[in-house]
Amino acid sequence: MGSIKIERVSRRFGKTVAVDDISLDVADGDFLVLLGPSGCGKSTLLRMMAGLLPTTEGRFVVDGTDMSHEHARHRDLAMVFQSYALYPHLSVRSNLAYPLRARKMAKPARNKRVAHVAELLEIGHLLERKPKELSGGQRQRVAVGRALVREPKAFLMDEPLSNLDAKLRTATRHELVDLHRRLNATFVYVTHDQVEAMTMATKIAVLNAGRLEQVGNPIEVYAKPASVFVAGFLGSPPMNLIDVQITTDAGRVRLSGDGIEAHVWDGETSPIDAVLGIRPEHLVIGVPAPVQLDVVVDTVERLGHENLLFCSFGRGRSSIILRTAADVAISAGKTLRVGAATEHLHLFDRASGRRIEWQPQRHASADDRVLATA
Repeated sequence: MGSIKIERVSRRFGKTVAVDDISLDVADGDFLVLLGPSGCGKSTLLRMMAGLLPTTEGRFVVDGTDMSHEHARHRDLAMVFQSYALYPHLSVRSNLAYPLRARKMAKPARNKRVAHVAELLEIGHLLERKPKELSGGQRQRVAVGRALVREPKAFLMDEPLSNLDAKLRTATRHELVDLHRRLNATFVYVTHDQVEAMTMATKIAVLNAGRLEQVGNPIEVYAKPASVFVAGFLGSPPMNLIDVQITTDAGRVRLSGDGIEAHVWDGETSPIDAVLGIRPEHLVIGVPAPVQLDVVVDTVERLGHENLLFCSFGRGRSSIILRTAADVAISAGKTLRVGAATEHLHLFDRASGRRIEWQPQRHASADDRVLATA
């Protein structure tokens, strides 16, 4: 299998910048998920990687070789499309064998490879059927199988599960994770579904408006979002985001805003217009905490395994969401005091959208700290 280096890649369509100066390292054996909303540039980046679209700037290096100007057939990267892209007049066996026939592989070796992949994907009983006789999940397995028979350096997948129903999507997701583990192959996978990203990826790259917002493993990206965009995009329900001002009051860092007033750290900082982020699961009812809010419950969604409380607070009736256990009996109209511990607070610079960290100052004692953009 192979590693892929994406070096300062951009793609413009006239005046529209679809991909803007992206650099990424995909290690051999990674399952990298390109995650972002529709129109963020993730599929464009994948198609450039595959050689289906030319780059405006930058290059792709596969296993140490610059492939930026090589034709798609010479890159040894297998693409799996959202639409399956199977030949409707050919059987499953012939669809699987087609890439090997194009390479003029001898028939005995070709048949052996097809049989091996069919067994791996548990589609051996479907080999004589045509695509129209298959379910959506079976067609997707055949599409993956057609990529597998080539034994490429990496697999590129463009939202391959989006045409499946919810139950089948979950099952196929597990199959792809298991396949990645067994093959120890390199996968680059495009999706807008954060559940797919969190459950499948060894590494997530979050894209927004053609730019790379953050790269990291799923836990890192969820627990320490690098920007307001990542904080609001990753998580279901998303992180609560509240406008605040950061100031210093008698040697303590103070957060203030509509309905919020809190002293959170000892130290000094210059005034900052910021956004405070708190995940719904980190807001606790009736427990003293550094940051507290008085909220009114507007709606309760009972999901069986948990409740989601949609609340409002402050004079501006700003919205906030809480996640509670299923046995917590709270009805709409109730007023609650909720709080969050310091370790669960996230701060972002309002102007740049970037994360702010509470960091030690250089040439100072360990207790002398300052807020700085990460």
